[in-house]
Amino acid sequence: MPASSDASPILAVQGVSKTYEGGFQALKAIDLEIAKGEIFALLGPNGAGKTTLISIICGIVNLSSGTITVDGHDIDRDYRAARKKIGLVPQELTTDAFETVWDTVSFSRGLFGKKKDPAHIEKVLRDLSLWEKRDNRIMTLSGGMKRRVLIAKALSHEPELLFLDEPTAGVDVALRREMWAVVRKLREAGVTIILTTHYIEEAEMMADRIGVISRGELILVEEKTELMRKLGHKELTLHLQEPLGAVPEGFSDYDLSLSEDGSSLTYSYDTNAERTGIASLMRRLAEEGIRFRDISTKQSTLEEIFVNLVEERA
Repeated sequence: MPASSDASPILAVQGVSKTYEGGFQALKAIDLEIAKGEIFALLGPNGAGKTTLISIICGIVNLSSGTITVDGHDIDRDYRAARKKIGLVPQELTTDAFETVWDTVSFSRGLFGKKKDPAHIEKVLRDLSLWEKRDNRIMTLSGGMKRRVLIAKALSHEPELLFLDEPTAGVDVALRREMWAVVRKLREAGVTIILTTHYIEEAEMMADRIGVISRGELILVEEKTELMRKLGHKELTLHLQEPLGAVPEGFSDYDLSLSEDGSSLTYSYDTNAERTGIASLMRRLAEEGIRFRDISTKQSTLEEIFVNLVEERA
């Protein structure tokens, strides 16, 4: 579980903006704090600013204004100390094609000034199911295995904060599940994880908190369960015994919709309202002689919530 809210954040982003030479503002006054040991999912459409923000934190892109500290180290004034705390798994499969898995992961550790530690490299490779491939050249590996190598390189210097930028893009479902098992193990070991993903079900399954970024603005940061509670709606679907031609008159005060074939009525309601209105709706339908053979319910998914949030800002 993530650290308590009164603990010092491992990452503090304050007023961070990025404007490119042509005048395009990629980020607008981003404020964000990440607690030690949590998994934070950053969601947003393509071009929203996810990768730009990660690139700035990792020192790949310069910020235009604002400050960033990693475990208390300012990324400008104390870059080397801050960067040592960070592991980055980029979107692109950029690896040294002619190197072996063992050599490329070991070399990455050396780049951060860490002493050789074959036992740590072995553990990382075993955890990522790469041990049997340790002597293989990168060019001979599948796309999924190459992505695992990127994760191994990012973990080679024992970072405390790991960025996963679209880590399972192009990876099959079975491999994706294995990789998320690795993520859980990392969190259990105390590694803080920030991920961007297009697979919203991954964020729903893995994250403690979720941030939504749109057009360079961080429009929402919320605990996942609280986000679902606040913004989630439920739908009650009544499967009718006899089809209807239209929603009955006198039901305009209910959010009702009729299926195309007239065989079911769907009632949308707020899960947080003091009264859902279900009991009165059922009573009114019975008074109108409308009978149903079955009832089903459905709650908003995180994907639906995300789409609604982004559309509101469009």
